[in-house]
Amino acid sequence: MNTFMAMPLKRNQTPFWIGAVVLVLAVPGLLGGSDYLIQIATMMALYVVLASSLNLIIGFTGMYSLGHGAFYGIGAYTSAILAINLDWTFWVTMPIAGILTALVGAFLGLATLRLRQTFLVFGTLAFGEIVRILIMNWPSLTRGPMGIPGIPPPSILGFELVSSTQYYYLILVFAILMVFLIFRLYHSRVGRAWVAIREDEIAASSMGISVFGYKVLAFTIACLIAGLAGAFYAHFITFISADQFGMNESFLILTMVALGGTGSIIGPIIGALILIIIPEAFRFLAEYRMVLYGALLILVIVVKPEGLAGVKGLFAPASGARRFSFLRSGFSAECEKVEGAK
Repeated sequence: MNTFMAMPLKRNQTPFWIGAVVLVLAVPGLLGGSDYLIQIATMMALYVVLASSLNLIIGFTGMYSLGHGAFYGIGAYTSAILAINLDWTFWVTMPIAGILTALVGAFLGLATLRLRQTFLVFGTLAFGEIVRILIMNWPSLTRGPMGIPGIPPPSILGFELVSSTQYYYLILVFAILMVFLIFRLYHSRVGRAWVAIREDEIAASSMGISVFGYKVLAFTIACLIAGLAGAFYAHFITFISADQFGMNESFLILTMVALGGTGSIIGPIIGALILIIIPEAFRFLAEYRMVLYGALLILVIVVKPEGLAGVKGLFAPASGARRFSFLRSGFSAECEKVEGAK
């Protein structure tokens, strides 16, 4: 199997995935109907979406972003403000939140993605802080430090979602759709272009890939998904504040991606599941949560840079010979199509 990109699912893997789907569908029953445990499972599915979206930027394209929590927050605040001030339904505010977040992401991408990696990190970090300060100091729109309470729950066919189980199945469907979308992108010409850029921008550019355009596309799609996730979170929690979308949130999502493994589909899923379960199991260490996340991130990068998924990604770059082999095999078919058209 190619180390850069997992190949499409084989037939002998079908029983495994069928079993996985059956398992996640049975989670509320396996948890005995406990609202607390089902809420944790709901947050796990939500972070699967967030980590997978950040992986588009970090794992697939090789860029660094420390502002993903800000896009998550933009989606949450957009949906909450529209729902409360205009009395719009969740099914209208959620796509609007995603589109607005994508536009903000595209604008930030156009402004910063030509920067080198170090400056890009500081640019996204600064953007995240700007968003937090803006939320805190715009009380007429965001209620400032008081946050926004009383966000209405979603409704389906006139029935409001009130139970934890209903929210779980809603985010589960959303998570499956988003992971499938990312999977299809990963195994498309666009995905091959992203990975080629990650491995060697100069080589990718020399083969006719629009490096800047594909980077902006990855950034925009990742922000779109984060905005949609933020909208769900706002209506699930029913109260949001600026502190929920700060630097700590961005760092948590980044750690999930690094722990599971960049450059793979399954990696962010593994990272999200582990980093939601561990804090709940060790709540007595809550004061040291960010210290533990930082130590874990350093440990993963140094000891196991390919992550738990074992797929070589951003933190475990391939050698030059393997890069060239990947580029040649990944795009030879496209070159043959162009020659045939001529």
